[in-house]
Amino acid sequence: MLNLSAAIRPRLPARKAIDPLPKAIFVGTGGNITLRAADGSADVVFKNVASGQILDVRARFIRATGTTAADIVGLA
Repeated sequence: MLNLSAAIRPRLPARKAIDPLPKAIFVGTGGNITLRAADGSADVVFKNVASGQILDVRARFIRATGTTAADIVGLA
């Protein structure tokens, strides 16, 4: 497991990709998640993601801007 909450803090460079690439992400505290999928060319917003939900998406980037969810963990 990879704690991704630290990876989306605004002080980090916007171009820093998640490595290793997770197979899914777990959302501890619900909200919106703005991310770019591994094979995507544009950001996508998942709105109103519930606490405790697992998103079956391989996220290359999770953006601080537009993300209100917290306690996000990458699943290997």
